[in-house]
Amino acid sequence: MLLSIVQILYILLSIVWWIIVIQAVMSWLIAFNVINTHNDFVRSVWQALDKITEPLYRPIRKILPDFGALDLSPLVVLLVLYILQTVVLPNLLASAA
Repeated sequence: MLLSIVQILYILLSIVWWIIVIQAVMSWLIAFNVINTHNDFVRSVWQALDKITEPLYRPIRKILPDFGALDLSPLVVLLVLYILQTVVLPNLLASAA
């Protein structure tokens, strides 16, 4: 039972990781005007990604100092996801076995 839950958590954490990476790449493309938000599809994808990731970023943005245009909250979230996947979940499985 616990193995199934941990496998589901791995999958969910991987999905969140990819969503953050896609949003970061998309923000660079928007910043360098490769794609623009005047396109309805781009705008809807950008808004959906923002609604998914904003609850993850908000607590971290409150803690981190303001770096102006540089937003390090996605990097912090990716670091936390990495720690969860490589340290917490394997130790959880090891302690249950």
